[in-house]
Amino acid sequence: MHKEIKYKGMKKLLVIFFVMFPVCVNAFVDKDIAVMRVMNKDAGKVQELSVPVGQSVDFEKINITVRSCVQSDPFDAENYFAFIEVIEQENKKIFSNWMNRNEPGDKPLQHPDYDLWLVSCQ
Repeated sequence: MHKEIKYKGMKKLLVIFFVMFPVCVNAFVDKDIAVMRVMNKDAGKVQELSVPVGQSVDFEKINITVRSCVQSDPFDAENYFAFIEVIEQENKKIFSNWMNRNEPGDKPLQHPDYDLWLVSCQ
């Protein structure tokens, strides 16, 4: 009987885990607009851009496209993630990756003339 009680308790824990786990994994909210800051390093010029998901915007010699913008679970520490593609004038892709607002140095745009940061998703 003692082993049966342990088994029932373990079974309840497993059921709770498998019911709650998908909620924890998919705790992102899709947003429609990515707000970014872009800087021309030579001129020291900084501009804030709002780019709708699925659209592009030009900034001087680069074209910035946002493929996705999501917010972390609103009940968790606030964070934003965006999948961004950056193309130079010559149609040369210079960046295609996820950006994380809380860790801008994790996967930065590495370009001699421009810096790019994700500010938020709206």
